[in-house]
Amino acid sequence: MPDQSFGSTDPVAELIARIKKRDFTIGIVGMGYVGLPLAITAVREGFSIVGFDINSERVDLLNAGHSGIEHIDDALIAEALRNEKFRATSDFTELGEPDAILIAVPTPLSKQREPDLSFVQASAESISATLRTGQLVILESTTWPGTTVELLKPILERAGLNCGSDFFLAFSPEREDPGNAQFDTRAIPKVVGADDRNSLALAQSLYGALVKQVVPVSSAKTAEAVKLTENIFRSVNIALVNELKVIYEKMGVDVWEVIEAAKSKPFGFMPFYPGPGLGGHCIPIDPFYLTWKAREYEVATRFIELAGEINTTMPYYVLDRLTSALDTKFSRGLNGAKILIVGMAYKKNVDDIRESPSLKLIELLQERGSQIDYHDPHVREIGSTRAYPQLQGMQSKELSARDLASYDAVLISTDHDCIDWGTIVQHSRLVVDTRNVCVRNGYDDEKIIKA
Repeated sequence: MPDQSFGSTDPVAELIARIKKRDFTIGIVGMGYVGLPLAITAVREGFSIVGFDINSERVDLLNAGHSGIEHIDDALIAEALRNEKFRATSDFTELGEPDAILIAVPTPLSKQREPDLSFVQASAESISATLRTGQLVILESTTWPGTTVELLKPILERAGLNCGSDFFLAFSPEREDPGNAQFDTRAIPKVVGADDRNSLALAQSLYGALVKQVVPVSSAKTAEAVKLTENIFRSVNIALVNELKVIYEKMGVDVWEVIEAAKSKPFGFMPFYPGPGLGGHCIPIDPFYLTWKAREYEVATRFIELAGEINTTMPYYVLDRLTSALDTKFSRGLNGAKILIVGMAYKKNVDDIRESPSLKLIELLQERGSQIDYHDPHVREIGSTRAYPQLQGMQSKELSARDLASYDAVLISTDHDCIDWGTIVQHSRLVVDTRNVCVRNGYDDEKIIKA
């Protein structure tokens, strides 16, 4: 374990100097879609990384040189291991070793749609058990404004150390966009907030060594609010276009054509696109963290909650469109219908199924008596899901002309670039497209129904 004392009268300056010299070890709690890209970025910038994860199988996978995440190249992990810049562990008693500890664990919702901070709290308690003088702790997990100071700080101070002088605490929201090759971790500006000058200076220095731009704000609570604002902005605008889709469909107007024309305006308009619902670890969840916290202040969040309601109902709208299309084309209902869902991931070109609307669609269709298969080159098998345990073990079906013709309908839920949309359109009996991917790829046929 590194020396727990400081060798100068200005401990913050000493730590910043060590960051600049890369004589500084970073621990990252949570080796998933946020923590692992952050670890790789830090290794590339010359830091030594210890990755912590409660999943021992994941730890073994990483230490064997495999990322376990499709868009993260195994070669990057193997190189970091070979250079002795990275190792993974599930032994949280080693948290006293790193100079900085970044927490990137899930913050899901409970069944009652209330914040579940159990992973954050457990991480904080593990850190507190080994916390030493000079360590910097940064929370990256999305949460309600006030979590860092109201929840983490008291737990950490149980170690008998004072925040801002003995140890340092900050919040910096993750901004990962899995599958987006244009913006990797280093290219995305990092917002940083802390409630004391020393913590902010250290966090700025550390992230300044990892990313191209650091954006400091006045407090951890402000930084927490920044992340929620970003995702609520997206949630509200997606809800708007989803509602417009429903309205315009009744009027015989193509919402996709409307959006394409509207985005030609060089000011005052930003295009958002409708879909079968919301997925991922942020947008379907984060707005409810703010609505929950707002109740403490007796403030209504009607706009945010309405957006959530609209987005949550979109799988039901898609179901209605599919039902209507089957009735019109084949004079049959969903009971006994054979349906292929194309795309299981929550967004295109990734293997992440968290909160994917495809999962809800499968559940709804099975409840109506449909026989369901899915095809997704990025998701070969549905793993463990908290909300849909009955779907675990389902495997992706390979596509052939004969297979496609055997389904009553093909429902497009995710528009992966690697899928042969021409084959689907040519050989399917009915295509219900929630992403407008067929038209975007130049396929126009009476069998295509936009939903």
